[in-house]
Amino acid sequence: MKDGILAIDQGTTSSRAILFSPEGAVIALAQQEFPQIYPKPGWVEHDPEVIWATVLTTAREALKAGKSKGWRAACAGITNQRETAIVWDRKTGQAIHNAIVWQDRRTAERCRELAASGAAPDITAQTGLVLDPYFSATKYAFILDAVDGARERAKRSELCLGTVDSYLLWRLTGGQVHATDATNASRTSLYDLKAARWDEGLADVFGVPMTGLPDVRDCAGEFGTIEAGLLGDAIPVTGIAGDQQAAAIGQACFAPGEAKSTYGTGAFLLLNTGRDMVVSQNQLLSTVAYRLKGETAFAMEGSVLSAGATVQWLRDGLGLFTKASEIEALAASADPDSGVVLVPAFTGLGAPWWDADARGAIYGLSRGAGRAEIAQAALDSTAFQTGDLLTAMAGDGMKTVSLKVDGGMASNDRFLQRLADLTGIEVVRPVNTETTAWGSAFLAGLGAGMFSSIEDGRALWRADRSFAPQLDDGARSARIASWNEAVLRTRTR
Repeated sequence: MKDGILAIDQGTTSSRAILFSPEGAVIALAQQEFPQIYPKPGWVEHDPEVIWATVLTTAREALKAGKSKGWRAACAGITNQRETAIVWDRKTGQAIHNAIVWQDRRTAERCRELAASGAAPDITAQTGLVLDPYFSATKYAFILDAVDGARERAKRSELCLGTVDSYLLWRLTGGQVHATDATNASRTSLYDLKAARWDEGLADVFGVPMTGLPDVRDCAGEFGTIEAGLLGDAIPVTGIAGDQQAAAIGQACFAPGEAKSTYGTGAFLLLNTGRDMVVSQNQLLSTVAYRLKGETAFAMEGSVLSAGATVQWLRDGLGLFTKASEIEALAASADPDSGVVLVPAFTGLGAPWWDADARGAIYGLSRGAGRAEIAQAALDSTAFQTGDLLTAMAGDGMKTVSLKVDGGMASNDRFLQRLADLTGIEVVRPVNTETTAWGSAFLAGLGAGMFSSIEDGRALWRADRSFAPQLDDGARSARIASWNEAVLRTRTR
């Protein structure tokens, strides 16, 4: 049996497992979608038991398929939807409440209260994050207050608090390890970026007991061993990173100025800033790109809350098509001068606006507008939002001339061309589009000694196709002006 690397990729709408060769080739892949839970407008939840079940099912399927081809998993990596908060019983592993998903906006009022108290500047200075419901801390506090007796139990160390990676690690190791990595820790609003540790003052501000938080570790190294009874073999977990950082690693963004944008449920643009924690003046985030051997590389990040989710809404909410892949052909038939603009603020606007109360809208409708024009406006909305992030980064002195892309929407050539046209920069798609899963697999291989350094990942990266801007500056500026006007009308603050 040849040694491969298992990547457990737990996302917002599905769980996936991929067995990779050490060169990054996909040996076997399994994927399973799971339902989203919407208790109230702006609230989004997942059932942790369903997450766990889909992770086990897909991992078993991938390993079985790999075994039939002569491959085994020598080690495993985990990558996950970040900021999603889970609280579970330390003895049983059972969650006491549904997971509150990163998109969820229920704690917007609590964030406003904290901002009114004057806490926001200190929180941003320590964590690199803006004060927003997006991050985990207010979600943990909500669960502890919503479930009878939970806060007291947490203070007695009877409960574990964690993001999805730490929940999965706990379950996979049979409750032996409660740990996370620095990238996921940096998304909670409880982690001091410069001190590289949980901060007691931040925990007090948010009302989160330190006793329930996981141990914070490097992204590559020993995290524990998956119980043999779960997947058939005792597999060491040797790499963990949040999905966007894993994608940046999979895209070999190792040098300052190198950037990638991942287009999944949301869209997330990470730009490596090296050992310098760049403090944004444009409401972008400072975050951990990765931490290896105790040394932290930082990144600047911009978050778009709805990208692929907008396409899903057109499919499931409006019924414009039956498969997400059909949007490319539909958009191609649109009138290019229709003037339709869609602002997908279904759960608010992310960076650089951070308006939790904004809601989606469509502008510029005429009797000539139809399915195709709305589909094109949906694709363009993601490109415009990416452009907003690039503009904000340039305003902070961080500029890139090329953008590596990945995620489900990266397979859509029309979208990538529009992205290049509306941002004015080159867009590059890699041969290996499984960059998020590969990033976690690469970290696992690094932690297991299969690679000598992170730079080994650069030699494994290959470009598939580049998309150069074809729209002239005047036309681009006019379209951006229409987008800016639509966003201004949509914002509440």
